[in-house]
Amino acid sequence: MKITKLVILFNYEKILLGIIVSVVLFGLSFLINSSVFVLLFRVLSSLIILNIIASLVASYILYDNSDLYELNNLNEIIDWNKIENAILVHASFDPLSKSLEEKYPNVNSTVCDIFGNRHEQEKGIETSKKIFPPNPKEIKIKPHQLPFKDRSQDVILAITALHEILHHDQRVLFFQEAKRVLKDDGFIIVSEQFRDFTNFVFFNIGAFHFLSKKQWKRAISEAGLVIISNKKITIFGNMLIVKKKDI
Repeated sequence: MKITKLVILFNYEKILLGIIVSVVLFGLSFLINSSVFVLLFRVLSSLIILNIIASLVASYILYDNSDLYELNNLNEIIDWNKIENAILVHASFDPLSKSLEEKYPNVNSTVCDIFGNRHEQEKGIETSKKIFPPNPKEIKIKPHQLPFKDRSQDVILAITALHEILHHDQRVLFFQEAKRVLKDDGFIIVSEQFRDFTNFVFFNIGAFHFLSKKQWKRAISEAGLVIISNKKITIFGNMLIVKKKDI
């Protein structure tokens, strides 16, 4: 429940506003005479509450009760015993690096925080850093400049982070840099929620926070990379396995 609690913390103003609007609509339904409007107000009130509950349930399923941060799905693709260097990219929120280091102590991992992402301005970020303290080895990176040598990295992990690179051109530059530092047989793992029908149903306008599958494919392709697999983590999240085109 740790991450779901943080979702509530980050979105408490929207949740509170939704509850207030729902209560007002329900209260107004008792003050009007039109049966049509009574039904309309009560239906809208119920839908708002149901949407809040649905979004929190979906968050729990994806963030706290799935393989999203366990990465067991990768075992059939990546032999961690043979991995030398790995990059873990996050956006001011790092629930993964500690467990990854404990599971695979042989891997030389570098934790990278995307500089200037939207989470830096959120009120709950200090609380999230108390629950998931920043890695002592963490460095700040700019999307267009990764401080690593050419063909030096076996794996680049970006778990629910790259949607914080807001502009398409910057995403392309990031993937170009990732291609540069990645070994020829290396992998880029991008786990994200898509802006799709399912996420619209459960997260409503919150789905606009994410990118569509088409946007991801375009940025990755323009960088000279290819998606070799698209794995479902849950109905709300996908894991893209990316490699260089010439492999």
